[in-house]
Amino acid sequence: MNEMVLLVDTYDRVKGTMDKLQAHQEGKLHRAYSVFIFNSKGELLMQRRALDKYHSKGLWTNTCCSHPRPGELTHESAVKRLKEEMGIITSITKLFHFVYMSPMEDGLFEHEFDHVFIGTSDAVPKKNESEVVDWRWASPEEITAEMDKNPGEFTLWFQLIFKEVLRRMKEK
Repeated sequence: MNEMVLLVDTYDRVKGTMDKLQAHQEGKLHRAYSVFIFNSKGELLMQRRALDKYHSKGLWTNTCCSHPRPGELTHESAVKRLKEEMGIITSITKLFHFVYMSPMEDGLFEHEFDHVFIGTSDAVPKKNESEVVDWRWASPEEITAEMDKNPGEFTLWFQLIFKEVLRRMKEK
């Protein structure tokens, strides 16, 4: 069965559903979320996406990212997916949301209404091999330096939101 995403408008109102790959092929605006888990040292848990993903394969990104399925609430889906992808169980809080559209490889587009969540955990991740090829804890300074030097090693959405996450966390 194909995975479906929720098509939304720029106010995050659901307009229908569509096959996930088709939504990325046609650049349709759909609901997504990005989860950032920091440890007690202030390091971010990053994942390197599986090598057989249909886009952004093998790139470093935030702790967890996905799409709520029809009938799922965004927050609950993010908590569930964090456990499925990284084996992490912790509370998360919504920090902000934003809309972006960006071309990707193979004629695909990311056009998402992205809900950004943060949380804290010192747990040792248990990666889901079908989703994640590697993981690591890294300081914001390390990540910033790596992104400046090799931006092509990171997902597009991570490059768009990482500094905003740090900025908003300082405001809290």
